[in-house]
Amino acid sequence: MLGGNNIEIHETAFVTSTFRATDVKLSRDHFAYLWNNPKTEKWVEEYLTKVSSEESFTHCLRNRYFLEKINEHVSENRIEVLINFGAGFSMYPFLLDQNITHIEIDKPEIVEYKKMKIEQWQKEALLPKRNIHFVGVDFSKEYKEGLLATINSVKGIKKCFILIEGVLFFLDREETDGLFQLFNLVQDTGDIIGSASFQDEIKESLVFKKLMSFFGDNISKASASEYQTIPNEYYRNIENYSLIDHQDYFSLSKTYYHKIELEKELILNENFYMLQKVGS
Repeated sequence: MLGGNNIEIHETAFVTSTFRATDVKLSRDHFAYLWNNPKTEKWVEEYLTKVSSEESFTHCLRNRYFLEKINEHVSENRIEVLINFGAGFSMYPFLLDQNITHIEIDKPEIVEYKKMKIEQWQKEALLPKRNIHFVGVDFSKEYKEGLLATINSVKGIKKCFILIEGVLFFLDREETDGLFQLFNLVQDTGDIIGSASFQDEIKESLVFKKLMSFFGDNISKASASEYQTIPNEYYRNIENYSLIDHQDYFSLSKTYYHKIELEKELILNENFYMLQKVGS
Protein backbone atom coordinates (compact mmCIF):
# COMPACT_ATOMS: atom_id res chain seq x y z
CA MET A 1 0.00 0.00 0.00
CA LEU A 2 3.02 2.22 0.39
CA GLY A 3 4.69 1.29 -2.85
CA GLY A 4 6.14 4.43 -4.45
CA ASN A 5 8.58 7.04 -3.22
CA ASN A 6 5.91 9.71 -2.94
CA ILE A 7 2.90 9.48 -0.68
CA GLU A 8 -0.77 9.72 -1.60
CA ILE A 9 -3.11 11.87 0.49
CA HIS A 10 -4.93 8.79 1.81
CA GLU A 11 -1.58 7.35 2.92
CA THR A 12 -1.18 10.17 5.42
CA ALA A 13 -3.19 7.81 7.66
CA PHE A 14 0.05 5.89 8.22
CA VAL A 15 1.88 9.10 9.06
CA THR A 16 -0.72 10.13 11.63
CA SER A 17 -0.51 6.75 13.36
CA THR A 18 3.28 6.94 13.44
CA PHE A 19 3.06 10.38 15.04
CA ARG A 20 0.65 9.02 17.68
CA ALA A 21 3.03 6.20 18.47
CA THR A 22 5.97 8.52 19.21
CA ASP A 23 4.70 9.51 22.66
CA VAL A 24 2.22 6.97 23.99
CA LYS A 25 2.14 8.62 27.41
CA LEU A 26 0.85 11.77 25.75
CA SER A 27 -1.45 10.25 23.11
CA ARG A 28 -2.69 7.31 25.25
CA ASP A 29 -2.76 5.29 22.02
CA HIS A 30 -0.82 2.13 22.87
CA PHE A 31 -1.89 0.39 19.66
CA ALA A 32 -0.75 3.00 17.11
CA TYR A 33 2.66 1.33 16.79
CA LEU A 34 1.04 -1.56 14.89
CA TRP A 35 0.83 0.61 11.75
CA ASN A 36 4.52 1.56 11.73
CA ASN A 37 6.48 0.67 8.60
CA PRO A 38 9.88 1.66 7.15
CA LYS A 39 8.55 3.98 4.43
CA THR A 40 6.39 5.96 6.83
CA GLU A 41 9.15 6.18 9.43
CA LYS A 42 11.45 7.67 6.79
CA TRP A 43 8.72 10.10 5.79
CA VAL A 44 8.09 11.14 9.39
CA GLU A 45 11.78 11.72 10.06
CA GLU A 46 12.03 13.94 6.98
CA TYR A 47 8.80 15.78 7.88
CA LEU A 48 9.91 16.54 11.44
CA THR A 49 13.20 17.90 10.09
CA LYS A 50 11.86 19.98 7.21
CA VAL A 51 8.47 21.17 8.52
CA SER A 52 8.11 21.09 12.31
CA SER A 53 9.73 18.92 14.98
CA GLU A 54 6.67 19.58 17.16
CA GLU A 55 4.23 17.92 14.76
CA SER A 56 4.24 14.47 16.36
CA PHE A 57 3.06 16.03 19.63
CA THR A 58 0.19 17.89 17.91
CA HIS A 59 -1.18 14.53 16.75
CA CYS A 60 -0.65 12.96 20.17
CA LEU A 61 -2.58 15.77 21.83
CA ARG A 62 -5.37 15.62 19.28
CA ASN A 63 -5.83 11.91 20.00
CA ARG A 64 -5.67 12.50 23.76
CA TYR A 65 -8.24 15.27 23.66
CA PHE A 66 -10.84 13.41 21.63
CA LEU A 67 -10.21 10.14 23.47
CA GLU A 68 -10.84 11.79 26.83
CA LYS A 69 -13.88 13.73 25.60
CA ILE A 70 -15.43 10.58 24.15
CA ASN A 71 -14.68 8.70 27.36
CA GLU A 72 -16.36 11.43 29.41
CA HIS A 73 -19.56 11.03 27.42
CA VAL A 74 -19.34 7.23 27.55
CA SER A 75 -18.99 7.28 31.36
CA GLU A 76 -22.05 9.52 31.59
CA ASN A 77 -24.01 7.13 29.34
CA ARG A 78 -24.33 9.73 26.61
CA ILE A 79 -22.64 7.76 23.79
CA GLU A 80 -23.50 4.33 22.44
CA VAL A 81 -22.11 4.69 18.92
CA LEU A 82 -18.90 6.36 17.71
CA ILE A 83 -19.02 7.33 14.03
CA ASN A 84 -15.57 8.20 12.74
CA PHE A 85 -15.51 10.04 9.39
CA GLY A 86 -12.12 9.69 7.77
CA ALA A 87 -11.16 7.13 10.41
CA GLY A 88 -7.83 6.30 8.81
CA PHE A 89 -5.84 4.00 11.07
CA SER A 90 -7.04 5.51 14.35
CA MET A 91 -7.45 2.93 17.12
CA TYR A 92 -10.30 4.39 19.18
CA PRO A 93 -12.31 1.12 19.16
CA PHE A 94 -9.58 -0.53 21.22
CA LEU A 95 -9.06 2.42 23.56
CA LEU A 96 -12.72 2.78 24.55
CA ASP A 97 -15.28 0.68 26.42
CA GLN A 98 -15.89 -2.65 24.68
CA ASN A 99 -19.66 -2.07 24.59
CA ILE A 100 -19.42 0.90 22.20
CA THR A 101 -20.48 0.29 18.60
CA HIS A 102 -18.10 1.76 16.00
CA ILE A 103 -18.80 2.91 12.46
CA GLU A 104 -15.54 3.61 10.64
CA ILE A 105 -15.88 5.54 7.38
CA ASP A 106 -13.10 6.21 4.89
CA LYS A 107 -12.06 5.56 1.32
CA PRO A 108 -12.61 1.93 0.28
CA GLU A 109 -8.89 1.14 0.02
CA ILE A 110 -8.32 2.44 3.57
CA VAL A 111 -11.15 0.54 5.27
CA GLU A 112 -10.44 -2.69 3.37
CA TYR A 113 -6.80 -2.63 4.41
CA LYS A 114 -7.64 -1.65 7.99
CA LYS A 115 -10.25 -4.38 8.31
CA MET A 116 -7.81 -6.98 7.01
CA LYS A 117 -5.03 -5.92 9.36
CA ILE A 118 -7.30 -5.69 12.41
CA GLU A 119 -8.67 -9.19 11.78
CA GLN A 120 -5.09 -10.44 11.47
CA TRP A 121 -4.02 -8.79 14.73
CA GLN A 122 -7.09 -10.11 16.52
CA LYS A 123 -6.21 -13.64 15.43
CA GLU A 124 -2.72 -13.04 16.79
CA ALA A 125 -4.25 -11.77 20.07
CA LEU A 126 -2.65 -8.35 19.62
CA LEU A 127 -6.06 -6.67 19.63
CA PRO A 128 -9.31 -7.47 21.46
CA LYS A 129 -12.59 -8.07 19.65
CA ARG A 130 -14.78 -5.03 19.07
CA ASN A 131 -18.08 -4.23 17.36
CA ILE A 132 -16.78 -2.37 14.28
CA HIS A 133 -18.65 -1.67 11.06
CA PHE A 134 -16.31 -0.65 8.23
CA VAL A 135 -17.84 1.54 5.54
CA GLY A 136 -15.92 2.38 2.38
CA VAL A 137 -17.08 5.55 0.62
CA ASP A 138 -15.94 7.18 -2.62
CA PHE A 139 -16.40 10.83 -1.72
CA SER A 140 -15.88 11.88 -5.35
CA LYS A 141 -19.26 10.31 -6.20
CA GLU A 142 -22.77 10.81 -4.82
CA TYR A 143 -22.63 9.00 -1.52
CA LYS A 144 -24.90 10.67 1.04
CA GLU A 145 -28.16 8.76 0.55
CA GLY A 146 -26.47 5.36 0.65
CA LEU A 147 -24.21 6.32 3.55
CA LEU A 148 -27.11 7.68 5.59
CA ALA A 149 -29.04 4.44 5.11
CA THR A 150 -25.99 2.39 6.15
CA ILE A 151 -25.39 4.49 9.27
CA ASN A 152 -29.02 4.39 10.30
CA SER A 153 -29.15 0.61 9.89
CA VAL A 154 -26.35 0.27 12.46
CA LYS A 155 -27.08 3.21 14.74
CA GLY A 156 -30.86 3.04 14.96
CA ILE A 157 -31.97 5.41 17.73
CA LYS A 158 -28.80 5.08 19.81
CA LYS A 159 -26.93 8.15 21.04
CA CYS A 160 -23.87 8.92 18.95
CA PHE A 161 -20.65 10.88 18.77
CA ILE A 162 -19.39 11.88 15.31
CA LEU A 163 -15.65 12.43 15.00
CA ILE A 164 -14.01 14.14 12.02
CA GLU A 165 -10.28 14.79 12.41
CA GLY A 166 -7.57 15.22 9.81
CA VAL A 167 -10.16 15.41 7.03
CA LEU A 168 -11.48 18.94 6.56
CA PHE A 169 -8.06 20.25 5.53
CA PHE A 170 -8.36 18.21 2.31
CA LEU A 171 -11.96 19.23 1.49
CA ASP A 172 -13.48 22.41 0.10
CA ARG A 173 -16.19 24.44 1.83
CA GLU A 174 -19.06 22.98 -0.22
CA GLU A 175 -17.99 19.44 0.69
CA THR A 176 -17.67 20.47 4.34
CA ASP A 177 -21.14 22.05 4.35
CA GLY A 178 -22.50 18.84 2.88
CA LEU A 179 -20.90 16.74 5.61
CA PHE A 180 -22.32 18.83 8.45
CA GLN A 181 -25.75 18.68 6.81
CA LEU A 182 -25.38 14.91 6.76
CA PHE A 183 -24.37 14.91 10.44
CA ASN A 184 -27.54 16.84 11.23
CA LEU A 185 -29.60 14.11 9.57
CA VAL A 186 -27.76 11.37 11.46
CA GLN A 187 -27.86 12.89 14.93
CA ASP A 188 -30.52 13.59 17.53
CA THR A 189 -30.69 16.36 20.13
CA GLY A 190 -27.86 15.99 22.63
CA ASP A 191 -25.53 14.12 20.27
CA ILE A 192 -21.96 15.39 19.84
CA ILE A 193 -19.57 16.25 17.01
CA GLY A 194 -15.81 16.46 17.52
CA SER A 195 -13.95 18.29 14.75
CA ALA A 196 -10.36 19.34 14.05
CA SER A 197 -9.24 22.04 11.60
CA PHE A 198 -6.84 24.91 11.04
CA GLN A 199 -7.71 28.60 11.22
CA ASP A 200 -7.21 31.01 8.32
CA GLU A 201 -4.15 32.81 9.70
CA ILE A 202 -2.04 29.66 9.63
CA LYS A 203 -1.53 30.14 5.87
CA GLU A 204 0.58 33.23 6.62
CA SER A 205 2.92 31.40 8.97
CA LEU A 206 6.46 30.23 8.21
CA VAL A 207 5.62 26.65 9.15
CA PHE A 208 2.75 26.52 6.65
CA LYS A 209 5.09 27.67 3.90
CA LYS A 210 7.44 24.86 4.92
CA LEU A 211 4.52 22.43 4.80
CA MET A 212 3.57 23.52 1.28
CA SER A 213 7.18 23.15 0.17
CA PHE A 214 7.32 19.66 1.66
CA PHE A 215 4.01 18.70 0.08
CA GLY A 216 5.21 20.11 -3.24
CA ASP A 217 8.12 17.70 -3.18
CA ASN A 218 6.05 14.71 -2.11
CA ILE A 219 2.32 15.18 -2.84
CA SER A 220 0.84 16.37 -6.13
CA LYS A 221 -1.77 18.55 -4.41
CA ALA A 222 0.44 21.28 -3.03
CA SER A 223 -1.06 24.73 -3.61
CA ALA A 224 -2.06 26.55 -0.41
CA SER A 225 -5.40 27.47 -2.01
CA GLU A 226 -6.25 23.76 -2.29
CA TYR A 227 -6.24 23.25 1.47
CA GLN A 228 -9.10 24.38 3.65
CA THR A 229 -8.87 26.52 6.75
CA ILE A 230 -11.94 27.26 8.88
CA PRO A 231 -12.61 30.27 11.16
CA ASN A 232 -14.25 29.91 14.57
CA GLU A 233 -17.37 31.63 13.22
CA TYR A 234 -18.07 28.67 10.98
CA TYR A 235 -18.53 26.38 13.98
CA ARG A 236 -20.59 28.96 15.85
CA ASN A 237 -23.02 29.21 12.96
CA ILE A 238 -23.68 25.55 12.13
CA GLU A 239 -27.44 25.15 12.09
CA ASN A 240 -28.94 23.15 14.98
CA TYR A 241 -25.61 22.92 16.83
CA SER A 242 -24.03 24.75 19.75
CA LEU A 243 -20.26 25.11 20.20
CA ILE A 244 -19.54 23.70 23.68
CA ASP A 245 -15.74 23.55 23.69
CA HIS A 246 -12.83 24.94 21.70
CA GLN A 247 -9.18 24.08 22.28
CA ASP A 248 -5.94 24.32 20.34
CA TYR A 249 -2.45 22.88 20.55
CA PHE A 250 -1.31 25.49 23.07
CA SER A 251 -4.26 25.11 25.44
CA LEU A 252 -4.00 21.31 25.34
CA SER A 253 -0.27 21.46 25.99
CA LYS A 254 -1.06 23.27 29.24
CA THR A 255 -3.83 20.84 30.16
CA TYR A 256 -1.66 17.76 29.61
CA TYR A 257 1.63 19.28 30.84
CA HIS A 258 3.41 19.09 27.52
CA LYS A 259 6.42 21.39 27.27
CA ILE A 260 6.49 23.19 23.92
CA GLU A 261 10.00 23.42 22.48
CA LEU A 262 9.49 25.59 19.38
CA GLU A 263 8.43 29.16 18.71
CA LYS A 264 4.77 29.64 17.82
CA GLU A 265 5.63 30.53 14.22
CA LEU A 266 7.12 27.04 13.76
CA ILE A 267 4.09 25.06 14.99
CA LEU A 268 1.08 23.98 12.94
CA ASN A 269 -1.51 24.99 15.49
CA GLU A 270 -4.57 22.80 15.01
CA ASN A 271 -7.89 23.76 16.60
CA PHE A 272 -10.35 21.32 18.17
CA TYR A 273 -14.08 21.82 18.52
CA MET A 274 -16.94 20.10 20.32
CA LEU A 275 -20.47 20.72 19.04
CA GLN A 276 -23.72 19.53 20.58
CA LYS A 277 -26.95 19.20 18.66
CA VAL A 278 -29.62 21.45 20.15
CA GLY A 279 -32.37 21.38 17.52
CA SER A 280 -33.68 19.66 14.41
